[in-house]
Order: sequence, then structure tokens, then C-alpha cells
Amino acid sequence: MRLLLLAALRNKRHITLAMLTLATLFFSTIANQCEIFSLGMITNTGADFFSLFGPDDKGQVKKIRMADVEERWDLIDRNQDGVITKQDAAIFMVEKKGANPLGWIMHKVAGRFDLEENFLMVIGILVVVAVFKALTLFFSRYATQLLSIRVTRDLRQQFFEHIQSLPMSFYQEHNLGSLSSRAVGDAGQIASSLNSCLTNYFQTPFTIVMALLTCFYLSWQLSMVIFLGLPLIILPVVFLTRRVKRISRQLQKNQERFSSVLLDFLAGIQTVKIFAMEAFSLRKYKEQNDQMALLESKSAKYNLLTRPLLHLIATGCLAVVVLFGLYTLHMTVGQLIMFCALLHMFYEPVKKFAEENANVQKGVVAAERMFEVLELKPQIQDVKGAVSLPGFSEGIEFDRVWFKYGEEWVLRDLSFTVKKGEIVALVGATGAGKSTVVQLLPRLYDVQGGQIRIDGRPIAEYTQKSLREQIAFVPQRPFLFYDTVAENIAFGRAFSRAEIEEAARKAYADEFIVELPKGYDTLLAEMGKSLSGGQQQRLAIARALVKKAPILVMDEATSSLDAISENRIKLAIRELQKEATQILIAHRLSTIEHVDKIIFLEKGKKVAEGTKEELLRDCRPFRLMWEVYKNQPLLESL
Repeated sequence: MRLLLLAALRNKRHITLAMLTLATLFFSTIANQCEIFSLGMITNTGADFFSLFGPDDKGQVKKIRMADVEERWDLIDRNQDGVITKQDAAIFMVEKKGANPLGWIMHKVAGRFDLEENFLMVIGILVVVAVFKALTLFFSRYATQLLSIRVTRDLRQQFFEHIQSLPMSFYQEHNLGSLSSRAVGDAGQIASSLNSCLTNYFQTPFTIVMALLTCFYLSWQLSMVIFLGLPLIILPVVFLTRRVKRISRQLQKNQERFSSVLLDFLAGIQTVKIFAMEAFSLRKYKEQNDQMALLESKSAKYNLLTRPLLHLIATGCLAVVVLFGLYTLHMTVGQLIMFCALLHMFYEPVKKFAEENANVQKGVVAAERMFEVLELKPQIQDVKGAVSLPGFSEGIEFDRVWFKYGEEWVLRDLSFTVKKGEIVALVGATGAGKSTVVQLLPRLYDVQGGQIRIDGRPIAEYTQKSLREQIAFVPQRPFLFYDTVAENIAFGRAFSRAEIEEAARKAYADEFIVELPKGYDTLLAEMGKSLSGGQQQRLAIARALVKKAPILVMDEATSSLDAISENRIKLAIRELQKEATQILIAHRLSTIEHVDKIIFLEKGKKVAEGTKEELLRDCRPFRLMWEVYKNQPLLESL
């Protein structure tokens, strides 16, 4: 429960709403008691014959003599006119010694207000109580729902903001199914459980205490029945709560795996169909689906078992109360109705507590899972006193850089420099560490050894935002979102249409954009699926160019382009030489023929550095790669 409340109160603005919600819940409880008392008063038929004329000190009266009636008559007949009214009897019963508190209250009201004769007053009481209960019920439920909605909204917002601050290693450790499940499913479950929590741990105790105190005041003998049923209620609640929490934890973990299987299928549908592996995908999906159904069945069993069991116990206790009240304490039907209603106010919240507690436990598990992420501290943070990088004027320097994923070193003692205005290519076999180099530059990861400096200052001393503002990046797999072509190029920045179109022309994307139904205002499909791979890549290049950052990084940016488009991009790269310092990663060596410098990497180490001619002369692995590219015989090299 602590985690649920912590989730609710992470935003200080929720405290006022939470206090208002609790107040409405308390007023709702008072309204229930008012309703019970009003019904009890209306059903009160007055004092019976034995109560009026029986002795005060003889307990249960089985017979009355004429002398007792004559002796008591004068005391009851207040006007001494030989007539006794119900109001006279009610006043006498209030003053009579030994009357039980419940009877005293009911007779007090009957003595002051003649409800049988004043029908409009009866209607008025019912209307006032009904309106009061309706208002308190609406506002209590609305306030509770409003609080849960706002908590859910803020949790989703905080979760998203927080995971944006986490390093790339976090995304390698968590799959998309897990993160989406926590952002949507767990946040929703926490909100739902918060409703149950407010009811169970705030309104329920208040209701129980109020009902218990009222019951003991009215009849301590009947109230003792409560303690007979209490142990019978507590034991199953404790047992079922433990089972529900354990199953909820298993169920939510299975939901993560289920979401991951579904997302994998949707993302890889083309591969599944090409390999005709629908049966394999279906089998994996069915395994997770069956497992989730099994856990849901167990959860439903424990959830649904609680209320019938507690209802049986509560009904038995009410039956004891009715029998004891009628035949031992000789209470009237109206008094018993009121007392049983108060007992119902005691038992019903207890039964509801057990039922809602299952939902609370699900919320506790959801809060644990969400806080696992929210409590993670970003490994990459701006250091104290970090300064803004206003521009790029000198160069980039990798000085004896070491980096590893897990236990495997990816970069080993890597050193090189890139001067302002240069075009530098990183070349090497797959797994040589090329992509890691360009991910370290904007601090997507932090180095484990050595330093990376820009303009002579370690990049860790710059703010992350200002550092990344100076870098434009074209990834190997372009990311396009569900929006217009223009918005995909602008990517949330306030560029003019002229700037967007100019960047598209430089990336040779304008030629296919103008043929789209609405040109730059055409809405792209999810992940850009309505475009070819080459078209997606040219839009990604346009997005990098419109930023006009002084450092341009291109990771296999032309891998999906045809020969003509690739040649055009090569020309665009050369035209940008005076505008931006470029770092290119390429397997297709056609894009690096005119670069200023090539750095050849092998297993995380720099093997050679220099111009194309220098590497062809001095670096055998590069020469082999180049000759394969040129499709020339390798006999001389071998």
C-alpha cells in the first residue's frame, strides 16, 4: 500500500484532491447512517403494551395485571383526559428507566414529531436524506475516479520522461513489450487499485468504527455478536490475499512475455510469411496465451471465492442478532431493522475489503514493477558545473578510449582526431566497433577509459542537450513516425517550409515527395511503411541536413539506396564539406572515395589511418576490402 500512496502523491497537486476525496468518502458514510436512522424512524410503530405497562426492573415481562395498567395509566396520560396517544406513550418511554438507547432515541423522535399524522414531514425526511446520500455518493465516486485518472496520467508522463533520461544500455536490457506494459497496463492498474485502496484503508475503517460505536451504544449485547464473526472473516482474508498477490506477480510477468511475442510477430510479419512460419508463431503465441488464461483462472477463483464465503459468515451473524434481539431482548421490528442495517454497515465494508483487496494487491505488484524503472538513476548525467557547447570550432579527439558492453571490450585504446571541416570515414568488418564510436560521441554511452574531447574540452563537461544540438545523425535504420513528410523532416523543430524543402532537395528526396498525393503534407504510414527503404533513408538524411549542425554523422546512410541515388548523396556529401564536419561509417566503399581520411578498425583497435591511397599501400585488410569492392582479382594480394 505504501507504494500505491507514494505513486499517488509523487505530484504535490494530488494531495488537495486526495484530501477532498477522503472528505467525500466520510460524508458518504454519514449519509448511509442517516438513511438507516430515517428508515428506522419511519418503521417505528411505537411502544407495545408490555413495554408501556410492565415494571421497569423485572426484565422480561410475560403478564400484566389490571392494577399495573391502572397504576401506570396516570403517568402516561399527560393531559389527564382518559386518553393515551402514541405521542404520550413515546414521551413516557423516553422518561422510563431501563429503556435501551435505541428505543430511547426512536421514542424521543416520536415524542417530538408525530410522524404518522405529519405525512409531509416523512416525505421531507426521506427526500432530504436521499438527496444528501445521492450527492455524497456521486461526489465521492467522482473525486475518487478523478484522482485515479490524474495519477495515471502523471505516472505515464513521469515514466516516459524518466526512461528518456536512461542510457542506451537500459533499452538493451528491457524489451519493448515490458516497457509498453509498464507504461500502459501497470499505470492503469495502479489507478484502479488506488480507488480500492482509498475505500479499503480510509473509508472502510471509518465506516467500521462509526458503525461499531453506534452498535455498542445502542445495544452492547447484540454488538458482541460481531466478535463471533470477526475471526472467521480475518482468516480467509489473510489467506486469500497472499494467494492473490503471488498470482498477480506471475500474471503480470506473463503479460510482459505475451506482449513481447505479439510485438515480435507484428514487427517481423514479413519474415514470418516469407519463411511460411505462421504455425511456429502461432505455437509461441498459444503457449503464452494459455499460460495467461491459466493464471487468470486462478486469480478469478480466489477473487470470486472471497465474497460468498464472507457473505455466509455475515448472514449467520445477522441471523443470530435477529433471534437474540427478538426473543431475548424483546426489541421491536423497527429497532431490529435499524440495528441489522448498522451491522450490515459493519460487515459489508469488511466483505468489500476482502474483495477489493485482491485489486489492491495487483496494484501493489504493478507499483513495484513501475518503481523498478522510476527508481533507476540515469548513468549519464550532466556533471555539476557543466557548460553549454555553443558551437564547433576546432576538432574532435578520441584519446585512448576504452569501452565495453558487459564483459566484452568493443573499443580498445582507440585514438584519432577529426579536424573541423574534414570528412572522415570509419571502415572495418562487422563488429569492429564503428557504430559504437559514433554512439559515444553524443554520449549515448560513456567511455570506460580515456577521453573524448571537442574543441579541447572533454565532452562530459558539456551539457548533454548542447552537445547533441551540435550533432546531426543519420542512422542505419531510419526512424519515421506517424505524421506528415514535412513534420518527419522537421522532427519537432520550427523550421520554415523553405528550409524543409531545401534539405529535401539536398538529400534528393524532393523528387519522390512531390509525387506523393499531398506532397510534403502527405501523412506517412506507421514507421514509414508506405515508403521504400531508399525513400525512408533519404528522408532521414534530409532530417539531418535541415538541422544544419556543424557535425554530421552518417551510419551506413546509403545502404538502402540505388546506384543513382547513392551517387547523388555522394555529391551532396562533398557539397557539405565546407558546411559540416562529417564522420561516415560505410561498408560500401563507393561513398568514401573522396573523403579526407579513413580510419580502419579491427576488433575495436585502430589498425591504420590515412588517405585512401595511404591505406591501399600500407593496410592489407583495407586493400583486400577495396579490391573486392572494385571486383578485381586478388591473386597479387594473396
